[in-house]
Amino acid sequence: MAITDNKKTMIYILIAFAFSIAVRLIWVYQFSGVEQFKFNNQFMINTNDGYFYAEGSRDILSGVHQAHDSSPVDSAGSVLTAFIAKVLPFSFETVIFYMPAFFASLLVIPIILIGRSIGKLEVGFIAALLASIAWSYYNRTMVGYFDTDLLNIVFPTLFLWSLIWAIKTQEDKYILFTAFDIIAYRWWYPQSYSLEFAFFGLVGAYVLYQYIKKEDFQHNLMLITFMMFAMMGLEGLTRFIVVVGLFVLLKAQRELFFKYLFYLFGLSIVLFMLTGGLSPIWGQLKGYVFKDAISITQDNLKLHFFSVMQTIREAGHIPFETFANRISGNIVTFFFSIIGYLWLVRKNPIMLLGLPMIGLGFLAYSGGLRFTIYAVPVLALGIAFLIVELSSMMKNNLLKYAVMVIATIAILVPNIQHVIAYKVPTVFTNNEVVVLDKLKKIASREDYVVGWWDYGYPIRYYADVKTLSDGGKHNGSINFPTSFILTHPEAEAAKMLRLDVEYTEESFKIDDLNREKNSSNKVKRINNIGQMTLDYGYKNTNDFLASLKTDIKLPKKTRDVYLYLPNKMMNIYPTVTLFSNLDLMTGHKGKQPFFYKSTNFKENRDVIDLGHGIKIEKRSGKLIIGKNRVSINRFAKTFYDKSGKLHTQLQTINPTSNINVIFMSNYGQYLVVDNSVYDSLYFQLFVFEHYNKKLFKPIILTPLAKVYKLKI
Repeated sequence: MAITDNKKTMIYILIAFAFSIAVRLIWVYQFSGVEQFKFNNQFMINTNDGYFYAEGSRDILSGVHQAHDSSPVDSAGSVLTAFIAKVLPFSFETVIFYMPAFFASLLVIPIILIGRSIGKLEVGFIAALLASIAWSYYNRTMVGYFDTDLLNIVFPTLFLWSLIWAIKTQEDKYILFTAFDIIAYRWWYPQSYSLEFAFFGLVGAYVLYQYIKKEDFQHNLMLITFMMFAMMGLEGLTRFIVVVGLFVLLKAQRELFFKYLFYLFGLSIVLFMLTGGLSPIWGQLKGYVFKDAISITQDNLKLHFFSVMQTIREAGHIPFETFANRISGNIVTFFFSIIGYLWLVRKNPIMLLGLPMIGLGFLAYSGGLRFTIYAVPVLALGIAFLIVELSSMMKNNLLKYAVMVIATIAILVPNIQHVIAYKVPTVFTNNEVVVLDKLKKIASREDYVVGWWDYGYPIRYYADVKTLSDGGKHNGSINFPTSFILTHPEAEAAKMLRLDVEYTEESFKIDDLNREKNSSNKVKRINNIGQMTLDYGYKNTNDFLASLKTDIKLPKKTRDVYLYLPNKMMNIYPTVTLFSNLDLMTGHKGKQPFFYKSTNFKENRDVIDLGHGIKIEKRSGKLIIGKNRVSINRFAKTFYDKSGKLHTQLQTINPTSNINVIFMSNYGQYLVVDNSVYDSLYFQLFVFEHYNKKLFKPIILTPLAKVYKLKI
């Protein structure tokens, strides 16, 4: 009995979906016995940003939320997750852990439907298998990667499918589906403007071509009119009502609709521009393409801050091999995918609509690896088309399917090998989360826990407190105070800690008041550091920062403040210093502090080889750095006794030297640092547990993370 195309499509979708899920469960199998990756007997997630949406979902479900706590209770990710957790009989931790695997696997549906739209279901099936587990797509949608990426490629691929069918079939329902997809995509991912506009521009160019060639263009003009109304910068519900209203008008008064179609198109353009237009697109380009190392804030005071974009790997240039691997699995498959896509376009010109996704994916080569996932579905269709077309040249059916199967396995194997090797740990281990869980019982929801921005979301989720910075709030002016706190001596750091928290709270109050006033009466306030400088009567921020060494009057304490100092911050300490190690008045960077960490060292009778040309001479007490021999100021050894108490053995060798060596025996690591690093708050409080009792009080002390309370 012959299988209908509908049944065949469903079978392919189910197989591809099950395959995508099964591959993602490899991680679960690999780490099923690792208890440090679990909390309350549930796997924890493995992306920092996931805790942002988890916090919002948690607060939606609990009904507890307060002003200025940064909880995203209105975000699509949080709302959808809360709904799923409410209706399904699974724990919240299980839901957020497995959601990426389930929703990301939905990508196979539009890919297979695209294959069907060009009359080649097998192309869609093979492409779905590859795209669902391709390097970059898997990396950002694996189990535990709870982030917007779990649907960020599904929506634009549905968008591509609906455009293809709307143009090919000339049916009104696909125009409506396209508009709905835009609205849903924007609801899920507000940064979707660029891709939406690229699709619009491509279809618009086709309409112009049809107009010049005197072809019938009315249906496609109607398509881009609906697209533009759906793309307006208004609330999703408003756009939904407008689109539905237009569709009802189309069905009720078709002749009237087409009579005024040009006017409706013009109106859609005007409304698009008036409601925001290109502003969000330009904002994204400035953030990821035209990024500078220094950002400038100017009002009453002109300050220069270090831009966080320069420190984020996903926003930087990547090697070509990495670029190709992330899209297709290896370079060979990548080049064949391009050849296949060109062949696919030659046979099916409508597949030119895939160019916006390819273009955004190729932006990754210079704009950052996060974009590679956009090219995955379209180039997967390219290699799949190549495989099917070459296989069809075989005269023997058995040989034809054998070639198709072997070629498919060949393009899948490198990606599966990557999945097996890609053993990503959870963001925090169980021991680290236990610290924050204890802190949750000590601190109130209005208190601040200050740490580096990488840990902001997890801190808020587990400790249920406020933070100064996080994965979405980490520009240069915000990171400067935190960097200053962590990398400067205790006395200065403590004052900055109190100042930044109180100034942050004050800015919230001013923002609330400004929302109640008209534009002429609004209070102008610049960034915290700039405002501190002006409020303390200085015109030069360097003078203000120098005043922190003196006994300045601090703002009134309104809440408790805690410091979160994890061992893992040791790996990024040099990066942390970048944000405060510069002259804010000129933007000139200071000399980078000396910091070297070694966990792979070798020791013999004469020297301790720390690697990279750095050695410790045991007899002379000298340090060899390359070709230089330098004196050591202090040699410190830290160790924990059986009761868990930290001890330090300190030997001063040459007090005039600027270089210190620290051996953290329980961690199996040597640190070679200059005096500025040695005297920094992070090193004194975390490495040595040396603290000024007038300034700080230890709350939780463990080898992996330490929490101190500010006393001033």
